[in-house]
Amino acid sequence: MKVCLLSDSHDHIPLLDAAVAEAKTLGAEAVLHCGDVVAPSTLRCLEKYGLPVHVIHGNNTGDMFTLGRLAADPGSVIQYHGMDAGVELAGRRIFMVHYPHYANAMAATGDWDLVCCGHSHLPKQQWVPNIRGGQTLLLNPGTVGGVGQAPSTWFLVDLASLACEAHELDKGLERRPQALRAA
Repeated sequence: MKVCLLSDSHDHIPLLDAAVAEAKTLGAEAVLHCGDVVAPSTLRCLEKYGLPVHVIHGNNTGDMFTLGRLAADPGSVIQYHGMDAGVELAGRRIFMVHYPHYANAMAATGDWDLVCCGHSHLPKQQWVPNIRGGQTLLLNPGTVGGVGQAPSTWFLVDLASLACEAHELDKGLERRPQALRAA
């Protein structure tokens, strides 16, 4: 199973939408969003893909009440977990949190196959030694929203092999008319 891993969309809907569209084309079967969505309505662009979207909040949480209501809508693909989440997909134990220091600590426990975070806006792939004598994969996909001078980035993760492909989007997608984005 492949998943689209992203974070820090910060209401940049065209970039979030483009990342998930590309990920689905590449075989992604779920989306993991590591926080800083900001406005819950940002996630509505993902409904058309029919992929389960696991989302947590970050330090730019926006309206958590509305995010909870969006997740509670019948037929919603959004699964809102709060400040962090432990999810199991394809037999892999995955922990999601916004903050890298918290993610590093959780990776060190050895309780998780994969730990994902955001916040720094810098993509990073790292194997963290854990207290069980092994290593845990820690991933930060950067900012899909391309916040500030950071590039718009996301990861495609193969859960079977834990292989991770980094992807970068053209930030100019936000300035193009909708008709040209779809072409």
